[in-house]
Amino acid sequence: MTIRITALLLFFISIQATAQKLEYSILTLPDSLKQNANAIIRLNKVDIHISSQKSMTVNQYRVVTVLNELGLEDLNLVAHYDKNTRVSGIEATAYDSFGKEIKAYKRKDFKDVSVADGVSIFNDNRALYLDYTPVGYPFTMIFECKTETANTAFIQPWVPLEGYLISTQNSEFTITYKPELHLRYKEVNFSNGITLNKNEIAGKISYTAKNLAAKKKEDLSPDFYDVFPIVYFTLDYFALESVEGKASSWEEFGKWYYDSLLSGTDELPESTQQKIKELVGTEKNPIEIAKKVYHFVQQKTRYVSVQVGIGGWKPMLAKDVDKLGYGDCKALTNYTRALLKTVGVPSYYTVVYAGDREMRDLQSDFSSLQGNHAILTLPTDNGLVWLECTSQVQPFGFQGDFTDDRNVLLIKPEGGEIVKTKTFTEKENLKTTTAQYQVTENGHLSGKVKMVSNGLQYDWSFHKERKSREDQIKDYKEEFSNINNLKINKIAFHNNVQQIEFTEELEMEAESYAQNSAGKLLFALNAFDQNAFVPKKYKNREFPFAIDRGYTDMSQTEITLPEGYVVEAKPEGIMLDNEFGYYKIEFIPEGNSKIVCKRKMVLKKGFYDKSKYETYRKFRETIAKNDNSKIVITKP
Repeated sequence: MTIRITALLLFFISIQATAQKLEYSILTLPDSLKQNANAIIRLNKVDIHISSQKSMTVNQYRVVTVLNELGLEDLNLVAHYDKNTRVSGIEATAYDSFGKEIKAYKRKDFKDVSVADGVSIFNDNRALYLDYTPVGYPFTMIFECKTETANTAFIQPWVPLEGYLISTQNSEFTITYKPELHLRYKEVNFSNGITLNKNEIAGKISYTAKNLAAKKKEDLSPDFYDVFPIVYFTLDYFALESVEGKASSWEEFGKWYYDSLLSGTDELPESTQQKIKELVGTEKNPIEIAKKVYHFVQQKTRYVSVQVGIGGWKPMLAKDVDKLGYGDCKALTNYTRALLKTVGVPSYYTVVYAGDREMRDLQSDFSSLQGNHAILTLPTDNGLVWLECTSQVQPFGFQGDFTDDRNVLLIKPEGGEIVKTKTFTEKENLKTTTAQYQVTENGHLSGKVKMVSNGLQYDWSFHKERKSREDQIKDYKEEFSNINNLKINKIAFHNNVQQIEFTEELEMEAESYAQNSAGKLLFALNAFDQNAFVPKKYKNREFPFAIDRGYTDMSQTEITLPEGYVVEAKPEGIMLDNEFGYYKIEFIPEGNSKIVCKRKMVLKKGFYDKSKYETYRKFRETIAKNDNSKIVITKP
């Protein structure tokens, strides 16, 4: 009897232990959270304790249910550390779809690796990560991690909805801190219909959110930071790699940055100073002097990344860059600044969020350690000139789309200043195409094309000259994908770095460009300037949409028809003019054997309400249709 009771008791204990994670069974999930989701954050609980200016502890308890293979990237089974940050605890446990434990993982099961980025020659960042391969889907992973750091300059933000195609069932975020450290925070995108809860008392602030359904990414959706709720945090009194700081404004932050990270880094050898002075000679114009110095840096140095301790933010000494001939963005920017200082030209080290696809601003109303890149700014009588010091090929004073149109921080001796980099207008981003081609009786096309690019269109084109012939041809086949059987016979480039203008001249041919049907030839007159992009149609659009950069395309193409053929049907052309841009295409006969196709398309930068999306979609649809409009010719 005793044996039976004991066995029964053990059975119930076992059942109870198994049942403890039944709350993470897939069966307990509401359908609303599974819809559109690759993964679901069952619980993400983050507790941050800041006990002093140089001490912060982060505890995370994270439960993620992965519904399919695409959701694996949302596990985030990783903890980063370096000489000032240690991982004091880390473990994970995997459960099947019913909440039954599959396997538990301890610290020894996590791989300890260098966080190499492929370009850094020095990098002391490391990570512990679990390389988990599931046996099936769905499954749930519990991840627990504790880190301790002396760096309080970075406090992770609260992001209750972590991205597209991922739901959040529960998110809890708490920061406790010493009030004298002056915690500041900024709430963004809280007015988009998502219910979020905040509780704040002296020395403690917490946020919670529940049952946030996954969102689908839509064509032309704005950046993540412009759509989803997020709360940023920073301290007025902080520490970065043992360097203490105080900053309650950008002016104060910039002065700390200059005094703590830049001051004393611009010393150069006497020999280099003399070399630069000889290079400049009698030139007095600051811009012309800066051009000579910039070209000197381009020829002497190359870019490498350095991510070691404070070196992730403090530039290498200018004299070391001069000796070694390389440096990262901070080092090369500071080196150029030091050289310019030697010949009496002032410049400002400048912090920016760089990226060609994501135009992210430094937050002008929230001073904190932000940015991922450094450039140099020259103050001139005609405004600010921006220098990308990491590039050996970028023209002087031309930013391109890597740092254009965004808030940046000028680091001055007297303090920081937020300014905006150059915004290229749709008129400046101009591409002009002139072309001639003839079509033979068997439908063969042969012709010449000349394309001249300015503004950001220059930035999108001038890299072609440094590619292999094979890659150049590949690019042109993609650019002229409307032409089947395309053969490029000749390619010539001219890169005018003074005017920032790039010219491409091509000779090409294509078999069967014109389709032959019962003796009639059918083909698109606009062969070289088609834009086929049409945004996806949505029954119920959820997000606003953005056109990040405007541009203008202009073309004139002369088409020679085969001898003896006459026009049976020709497109009439069209003109559109609205808040999104302008489009006009016309087809003008010149005698019996020639037609001139003239086209102009202007797209305007803008941020638009979702109610206007369908109108914009139809605008692009009409452009695509008319760009590909066809002529029918026949022989009488």
